[in-house]
Amino acid sequence: MNDHLNEDLLEMRHITKSFARMVANDDVSFSIKKGEIRAILGENGAGKSTLMNVLYGLYKKDAGTIIWKGQELNVESPAEAIKAGIGMIHQHFQLVEKFTVLENIILGLKEGKFIELPLDQAEKKVMALSETYGLNIRPKVRVEDLTVGEQQRVEIVKALYRESDLLIMDEPTAVLTPQEVHSLFEVLNKLRAEGKSIIFISHKLPEVLELCDSISIMRDGRMIQTLKNEPGLDSRTLASLMVGRSIDLNITKPPCKPGEVVLSLQGVSADPVAESSGVKNVTLDIHRGEIVGIAGVDGNGQTDLSELIMGLRKASGGRMEFLGQDITHSDTKQMRNLPIGYIPADRNHAAVVLDFSIRMNTALNHPDRKPYGSRFLMDFKNIAQITDRKMEEFNVSATGSDELVGNLSGGNQQKVVLAREVGEKVDLIIAVYPTRGLDIDATNFVYETMLKAREQGTAILYISTELEEILTLSDRIGVLYEGELVGILPGENAEVEKIGLLMAGERVK
Repeated sequence: MNDHLNEDLLEMRHITKSFARMVANDDVSFSIKKGEIRAILGENGAGKSTLMNVLYGLYKKDAGTIIWKGQELNVESPAEAIKAGIGMIHQHFQLVEKFTVLENIILGLKEGKFIELPLDQAEKKVMALSETYGLNIRPKVRVEDLTVGEQQRVEIVKALYRESDLLIMDEPTAVLTPQEVHSLFEVLNKLRAEGKSIIFISHKLPEVLELCDSISIMRDGRMIQTLKNEPGLDSRTLASLMVGRSIDLNITKPPCKPGEVVLSLQGVSADPVAESSGVKNVTLDIHRGEIVGIAGVDGNGQTDLSELIMGLRKASGGRMEFLGQDITHSDTKQMRNLPIGYIPADRNHAAVVLDFSIRMNTALNHPDRKPYGSRFLMDFKNIAQITDRKMEEFNVSATGSDELVGNLSGGNQQKVVLAREVGEKVDLIIAVYPTRGLDIDATNFVYETMLKAREQGTAILYISTELEEILTLSDRIGVLYEGELVGILPGENAEVEKIGLLMAGERVK
């Protein structure tokens, strides 16, 4: 794709990095050429971020060599990496919200005589960069008034302003609408044409195949393989290389046969808390045997809506009904007594107790009720039997049901939550980002669990920021923007373009 692709810009040779007894990078070698976009793929914990943090000076390597532009480079800090021409755009942007775009771009740079910064000069340089790469930067606007996509462009200009030749991008599309992803790719293609190199870390396989020249795959702290992105390479091949065995990404979804209304939301609202959007006048019915997916860019009221339904937040207006019963002002304890499975957004803080065993986590919702116990006594024998059965059914990998949940991988922790919440027959499932941080296998397991529940006549509210996931599972798709339900579309043949516009807050006919 580029004439520059003959010389190595960067070579990392035999990099090893350990944390206590865990080897995060095990003799990893990696190189990237000038003017190349290289993806690094791997499941969570494969060592991708550790390798990049070593390169960017956030971690000190235990062994190995970094060759940068033909010279050995020892990076002790991000400041040294930036000085050498290596920029990193983190998944969570490193911007000061109250500062303007220009102030953020020049933050920490020593320019001009004494202390004052030549702002006019800096602004000219920023505008020139913005024009060259089609970044549409507005230097005088405060960062807090920008969309997420615009904030990301500020991060890119910040790196270019510091004359980076290599950009490391960690999950850059995680918080973008489809349209913003398209704009980002246009910018990255321009950077590549200019001879800049980009390391693109992502778990979205179709995007990797669309954008990158080559793909390096990591597994268990090792570099497994680097492939040229050639016609014929597909997501299934990449997924199989990531997990080390063949994997089927096809989900079969029988036609939807909706039954009675299980959950009815009638103009419900909830006040915003801290950074959240709150919920504004949401009306929605969810029927038995259907999955209603809720799409939206993170932070647009998804968690607020789920917490409002579960009695964790007070309704400031409207009415909620569960199978015809008014639950508008029910508290969490009352809601937990109903046949509802709830998978909260934050697994570690709201779904499991890490210091408890799998058994105790399984009995967590109703330790004082049959079959787990009575008002006065827990039935430990019964709890152990139920937990063993559920662990088998949900493929929980652990030494035994008495193992602490904190010792399990993220995927296995989520399976414990699923086993508890949907292991018994429920009428409604509220799942919030249920696959966040999970590997391909565990993600597929979540999908299958949801579709099985749908077949059994459960109503499912499935909230996710992963559009691919929403499109795969949903019978109907609602879009949340700043706490408002701005549209509901049929899941079948849903137009990604339309959903993207709704996610950005545009009203679509």
